[in-house]
Amino acid sequence: MRLRRTPKLLAALAVFVPLLSAQAPGPPAPAGAPMTAPAASGRTSTVPDWRLQTSKVVTADGDALSQPAYDDSGWYPVPARSTVLAGLVANGKYGDVNYGTNLQRAERSEFTVPWWYRKAFTADPQPGAHTFLKLNGGIISRGEVWLNGVKVAGTDQVVGAYPTHEFDVTSLLRKGDNALAIKAMPADPQQDLSIHFIDWAQLPPDRNQGLFRDVQLTRSGAVSLRDIRADGDLPLPDLSSADVTVKADVRNNSAQSVTTEISGKVGEIPLNRTVTLAPGETSTLTFSPADTPALKIAQPQVWWPFTMGGQPMYEASLDAAVGGALSDSVKTKFGIREVTSRLNQGAREFSVNGKPFLVRGGGWASDLFLRTDLRRIGDQLNLVRSMGMNTIRLEGKPENDEFYDLADQLGIMLLTGWECCSKWEDYGSFDAEDNVVAGQSAESEAKRIRNHPSMLGFMIGSDAAPGAGLEKIYLDALNRADWKLPVISSAKAFSSPQLGSPGMKMDGPYWWEPPNYWYNEQKGGAFGFASEIGPGPTIPEMEELKKFLTPEDIAKLTDYNATQYHLSPSTTFNKLSFWGTALDRRYGRPANPEALVRKAQLANYETNRAQFEAFGRDWSDWGKPATGVIYWMLNNAWPTAYWHLYDYYLDTAGSYFGAKTALRPLHVQYSYDDKSLAVVNTGLETVPGLRVEVTVFNADGTEKAKETRPVEAKANGSVRVGTLPQPAGLSTTYFTRLLLTDAAGKVLDRNVYWLSTRADTLDYGSSTWYHTPQTGYADLTGLDQLPKGSLAAHAKSTVEGDRTRTEVTLTNNAAGGQVAFFVKATVRKGVGGPEVLPTDWSDNYVTLWPGETLRLSATYRSADLGGTAPVVELSGHNVEPLVVAAPGRY
Repeated sequence: MRLRRTPKLLAALAVFVPLLSAQAPGPPAPAGAPMTAPAASGRTSTVPDWRLQTSKVVTADGDALSQPAYDDSGWYPVPARSTVLAGLVANGKYGDVNYGTNLQRAERSEFTVPWWYRKAFTADPQPGAHTFLKLNGGIISRGEVWLNGVKVAGTDQVVGAYPTHEFDVTSLLRKGDNALAIKAMPADPQQDLSIHFIDWAQLPPDRNQGLFRDVQLTRSGAVSLRDIRADGDLPLPDLSSADVTVKADVRNNSAQSVTTEISGKVGEIPLNRTVTLAPGETSTLTFSPADTPALKIAQPQVWWPFTMGGQPMYEASLDAAVGGALSDSVKTKFGIREVTSRLNQGAREFSVNGKPFLVRGGGWASDLFLRTDLRRIGDQLNLVRSMGMNTIRLEGKPENDEFYDLADQLGIMLLTGWECCSKWEDYGSFDAEDNVVAGQSAESEAKRIRNHPSMLGFMIGSDAAPGAGLEKIYLDALNRADWKLPVISSAKAFSSPQLGSPGMKMDGPYWWEPPNYWYNEQKGGAFGFASEIGPGPTIPEMEELKKFLTPEDIAKLTDYNATQYHLSPSTTFNKLSFWGTALDRRYGRPANPEALVRKAQLANYETNRAQFEAFGRDWSDWGKPATGVIYWMLNNAWPTAYWHLYDYYLDTAGSYFGAKTALRPLHVQYSYDDKSLAVVNTGLETVPGLRVEVTVFNADGTEKAKETRPVEAKANGSVRVGTLPQPAGLSTTYFTRLLLTDAAGKVLDRNVYWLSTRADTLDYGSSTWYHTPQTGYADLTGLDQLPKGSLAAHAKSTVEGDRTRTEVTLTNNAAGGQVAFFVKATVRKGVGGPEVLPTDWSDNYVTLWPGETLRLSATYRSADLGGTAPVVELSGHNVEPLVVAAPGRY
C-alpha cells in the first residue's frame, strides 16, 4: 500500500488538434463587481467575486456581517471560486508562491480559524417568484450561510467538499440592497471529507479551506425544473438506432396544487407533457420511446473516444410554463455512447460502444489552490489529446463543469472517484455524519457529471475498498443519481461485498525504473489494469527549472541525497536518490546541473515511451492481457521535478515526447524483453499493405543491419513483426531506427531507440511498494562520445485564425556517418527571447542520420509572441545550437 500514500481515422488523427476556444476567466473581477439577483424566471446569477477576511480580524457574527450596510472595504477582494489561500495569493500576500520556498510564507496558523466571505448585491423580488441560493459544491471543511442577517444554514448542514445545496431564500430577499455572508471553517483532510494533495506537492497551508465552486442565485415561478439528465441506449453491437431517455425533476414551490405545461426538445424532436403537482411535491418526469416514439433515433450520431471516432453532441431542453408564463428552464448536452466493463482474465477491461478500449491515461492534478483557469485547462487537455493519451483519472479531485465539457469536445475519457490516504479511506473513523456526507458527495458528483459522454466510471475507493455499509451508501447514492456507468470498488486489488473484484492493481512503481521493467509480467509490468504507475522524477528543461528553483536549488540537483523542496513532502520521494544512481550508471555522471538536465530528458523519454509501448503491445496478449495503465502523474498541481508528462508551465520535454511517440495511433515499436518488433493500431479498422523497415547503427553511424518486413496492422490491437536483427560487431551503445510505411512507401511512423549490449537487470525480490531496485545497468555512456553532428534547418510560419503554425525542416548534412542525436526545437519570441508556451509540437527530440530530412510543426497562440517575430532554436546532444528565422505574417 502506498504511503502517499482506420486509414481515414488515422488521417484525421494525424492533423493538429486545434487549441480549444474556451476563454480564460481573465483577471479577478474588480472589487465590488456589481451583482443583481435574477429578475426573470429560468435565469441564474453567479457570485462574480467576494470580499474575504479572517475571523482573527473580524469578530462580528454572521447576523451583522450579512447586513447590507456592513462596511467590508478593508477586506480582501478575491475572485469567485476562491479558497482562502487562493484569495490571498491573488492579492499578492506571499509573492510568487511557486518560487523557492515562498509557499512557506503562508503560515499554517493563519488557517486554523474561520474565514468569512461576503458579497453585496441588489434584488427586485416580485410576488409569485421564487429565488433559491445554490451552492454548487461544498464549503471546505464546513460552513455557515447568512443572508440579510438571517442564518440560512449552519455547519451541521453544510459539510464536506462536494455536497451541493439549494435553499429557498425568497422570504429573505429585500428590494434594493442585500448581503450574503459565508463562514468557512478550518480544514483538515485527515478529519474532513474534503480534498488532500497527499504527496503530490507541498501542501497548501490552508488545506483548501473555503469556497472552490460557484455560488448562485436562481429564479423560477411556481414550478422549478432540476437535474435534467439524458441517456442514449444502444442495442450493442448494433449502432443503427438508439433509445434516448430524458428525465427531469419537477417541483411545485407553492402551497397550492399547480398544473404545469412541460415542453422541450431533443435536437429537433419535440417533447410535451402536462403535469399536476400537489403543494410542495417533487416528481420525476420521464420522456422515452415508450411515450415519445421519435426518441428511438435511427442512425444516431454516436460519440466516441477520439482514438476511435468523432464526438457529436446532442442537446436536451425543457421549459415549464404555468398559466402560459415561463416558470423555469433547463437544458443539457449529452452524447450517445455506451460504456461497459468486465473482468478479462481477472483484469478490468472497458468497452465503448461495444469495442474494447485500451485505457492509456494519466493521473490529473488540480491546481494546488483549486483555482479555475479555463484557458490553462483547455491548453492542458489539448496537450493530452495531441500526445495521444485517451484517458484521465481524477483521484479525489473532481473538476468544475467546464473541464468535463472540454473532455466531451475532445473525446478524452475520464475515470473519477475518491482519493486515498485521507479521511476518505479512514473508514474506521466514520460516524453517522460522515456516512451522510459520503452519500451526499457521491450523489452530488454523479448528478453533476452523469450526462458527459467522456465519463468512463466511478471508483468508490482508491487504495482501499469500503465495507458493506459504506459501499451500500455509495451505491444507493449513485442509483439515486441515475448513474449508468461502471462502478469499481478500488484502484487497488481490494474487493467490496457487492461490487467484488475491481480487476485493478496498484503494485507500483512510483519511482525510477528502466525501460525493460515495463515488459516483465511482475509488479507494474504490462499485464492487467495498472491504476497508477510511473517512473518518478521528470526533470524539466533548465529554462523551466529557473522559473521555480533558486540558483542554490539548481546547484544541488547533482546531490542525490539532498532534500529537494520541489519534489515531495514525503520522505520517500523528497530526494533524487536511486534515480540519480541509475542516471550515473547508465549515462555517465553529469558534470553539472546542465548536463544532468540534458541526460534526464533521455532517461525520461526512454522509460516513459517503454511504459506505454509495453501496455500497447500486450493489449493483444489474450492469455494475460494488458487492459489499462494510468501514468502517475499527468501534470503537477504546483511546480515540481517529478510525476508529470508536461511541466507546470506547460513545457513539453523528454517525458512528454517519449509518451507521445508511444501513443501514436498507428505505431511501430521495439520490445525490451524479447527484442521483438510490434505494430500497434488503436483505430477500429485493420490497415493492410504496410511494411516495417528496421535499421541498426553503431554509435559512429555505421549501418550494421537493415531489413524490411510486411505487416497488416490489426484493428484495435497489436501484431508482432519478428525480432530486432543482432549483427556482430555492435558498439556497446547503438541505435535502432524503425520506419512504418504504406504500400506507396510513405512513412506513417518513425521511432528511434538508443540501446545497449548490456542489460538493465532488476531484483524483484527486494521490491518495495514504490520501487524495484536495479542490480545491473545498461551502458549508454557511448552517447557522450558521439562524433560531432551537423544540422541544417529552415522554417516558415503561417497564421491560422488566432494561431500561428511554424514549420521547421531539419536535415542532417554531415559528410560522414554522424548522427544528429536528440535534437530539440523551440519557438522563441525573437532571438534570445523566452520560449512560446504552450506550443503543440508534432514531434520533438528527434534523431537524424546523414541525408535524412524531417519536418516538424508547432502551433501556438499568435498573441503569445508578444508582437515579436518567431524564431526556431535548435539544440541537440551532439550538434551545435542553431537559430533560424521563421518568416511569415503574424
